[in-house]
Amino acid sequence: MAVLERNNNLSQRMTQELGKLIVCGEYSQQNGLPSEAELCEQYGVSRTAVREAVKMLTAKGLISSRPRQGIRVMDEEEWNILDSDVLKWSLEGTPTLAVLKEYLQMRIAIEPEAASLAARFGTDEKIAAIESALNRMAEAVESGNKEAELAADIDFHIGILYASENRFYIHMRDFTRTALNASVRSTSQIKGGTNDLIEDHGKVLNAIKARNPERAKNSMFLLIDEALTFIEQKLMEQQ
Repeated sequence: MAVLERNNNLSQRMTQELGKLIVCGEYSQQNGLPSEAELCEQYGVSRTAVREAVKMLTAKGLISSRPRQGIRVMDEEEWNILDSDVLKWSLEGTPTLAVLKEYLQMRIAIEPEAASLAARFGTDEKIAAIESALNRMAEAVESGNKEAELAADIDFHIGILYASENRFYIHMRDFTRTALNASVRSTSQIKGGTNDLIEDHGKVLNAIKARNPERAKNSMFLLIDEALTFIEQKLMEQQ
C-alpha cells in the first residue's frame, strides 16, 4: 500500500501521484482509475483527500468525475499541457523527441516576438537582468558547472518574457521554465554541447540592448531553430 507521507498536504500529494500515473499511462482510458474507496485504501488517505485530488486533476483536464459515471481518464487532447504540473509529469525522465519537437515549435512561435517586444519596450532594469543571466551562463560554461549553466539559461529566456512587457508572454513563464529545464538538458545531450552557446545568446541580448526589434527577433529565431533542426534530424534518423 503506497501510504502517503503525513507531513505534506495529502490532497496535493494525491494529485502528484495520480497525475504522474495518468500521464505515464499507468491509468488510461482503457483501464481507468480505481474507485474512491480503492484509492483511499491504496494510499491510506481519507475520501476528502481523494476528492480534492480529483477536483485538481479535473481542472487540469486529466480526468472527469460525474455521478453514475465514476472517475474517467480523459483523452490526451483534453489535457491542459500548458499547466506546469502536467508538463512536468510528461517531461520527467527522458522526454521523447516528438515531445521536444512540439515544445520547440511552440517556443519558436513565441520567443522571437517576445525578444522583439523586449527590444522595444523592455526597461533598463529588465534588460540588465537578461544580461546578468548571460554573464552567469558564461561563468558556468567556463567552470563546467552544468547545473548553474542550465539555471542561468532558463533565467535568460524567462527574463526576455518579462522584458516583453506583455502579460500573456509573462504568463508563459512557468510553462517555459518547466519545459526549458527538460528541453535544454535533452538537446545538450543530443548535440553534445556547443561552443557557440554564449555567442548565440549574446546576439539576442545585444540586439535587445541596441533597441533593434527585428534583429532581436531574428537572433532568437535562429537560436531556437538550431535546436529544432537537431531534433528533426534525429527524428529522421529513427525512421
